[in-house]
Amino acid sequence: MEQPFAIATLWLGLAVVAAVVAYHLRISIALVEICIGVAAAAVAAPWGGPEALGANLEWLRFLASSGAVLLTFLAGAELDPAVIRVKWKEVSLVGLVGFLAPFLGCTAVARFLLGWDAQASWLGGVALSTTSMAVVYAVMLETGFNKTEFGKGILGACFVNDLGTVIALGLLFAPFTYKTLVFLAASVVLLAALPATTAWLTRFYANRTAAIRTKWVAFVLFGFGALALWSGSEAVLPAYIAGMVLAGSAARDIFWVRRLRTLTVGFLTPFYFLRAGTLVSLSALAAAPLVFAVLLAGKVASKIFGLYPFIALFRKERNERWYYTLLMSTGLTFGTISAIYGYSHGIVTREQYSFLVAAVIASAVVPTLIAGIAFLPRHLLPSPAQADVPATRNGGLNEEG
Repeated sequence: MEQPFAIATLWLGLAVVAAVVAYHLRISIALVEICIGVAAAAVAAPWGGPEALGANLEWLRFLASSGAVLLTFLAGAELDPAVIRVKWKEVSLVGLVGFLAPFLGCTAVARFLLGWDAQASWLGGVALSTTSMAVVYAVMLETGFNKTEFGKGILGACFVNDLGTVIALGLLFAPFTYKTLVFLAASVVLLAALPATTAWLTRFYANRTAAIRTKWVAFVLFGFGALALWSGSEAVLPAYIAGMVLAGSAARDIFWVRRLRTLTVGFLTPFYFLRAGTLVSLSALAAAPLVFAVLLAGKVASKIFGLYPFIALFRKERNERWYYTLLMSTGLTFGTISAIYGYSHGIVTREQYSFLVAAVIASAVVPTLIAGIAFLPRHLLPSPAQADVPATRNGGLNEEG
């Protein structure tokens, strides 16, 4: 029994180190956890690499998967329904193009430039099609844009973009059998009933029974996850939709969302992101750095050339257009989730997984830095008085990665 405690101690110790580093560097904790995982695997390589760290132990994989499911739910719950209603044309068009351009572009790059097989190429397109909601929201909070219509439009487009990624991951790689039909039918019925059932439980029991909403949401998400895995799909797919369905009620109780985030980010997601890092092969990256560069360039270029003309329809000022476009070019959480899904299911090799994760990590850093240094639309920054007003939505998403 001491082995699980010893291994958990090691991994949570790495998580503490990652938190300290992230604080001083002022970047996403998820990004640092992945990098710490890469470094830990490199140090442990003489003793067996990821196996020496226990990365493939069943209980650790379960904790990591649980973190991904709850994190995905929280990402969906961050949706602001009012923004979608008011700016539906902008967020729908920008979000859809933001998904399709890199999805098709990066699939073509992987297939025709890198020579990957069809399945691996499609998976690469999915992994590199994402926009990092976590990175973008962290930037919005830091600048105060989350209180402006400009920032809310960017956040809404991020949601639509990532929704496209979630749907594509399910449609392309889930085997279509009678189990798929059962999963889809059950999901539709359960998701339709979820808001009313959750509201009823909240109204009658939320302030009387210890953490019943958290237990209820965990019950629903794990149930959806079990059903998804039984059908051959992925547990994170229904979690994102469930979060979106409950986004309205979540917005009315940000303290509950923060408590759920504390459980998720404080305990579960470190196992997920650290494990994702331990699976990266540094030897593969060192042997073929050009592959990494091609994938990163393919993601960023397809995002920019695809998005810029459409963003120009809604933002006329040059800095606004470039800032919007570059932030939509970032990626992290869903890109990593898609890549690890592909590796776990044998769709991509460990080398291909390593290239994808490295490109995802770089896309979280490079466009963000360029946007902040060269294209910050200072004329849209809120006044100091506005910046001092606490955010009504869920601050601190950067902790989630």
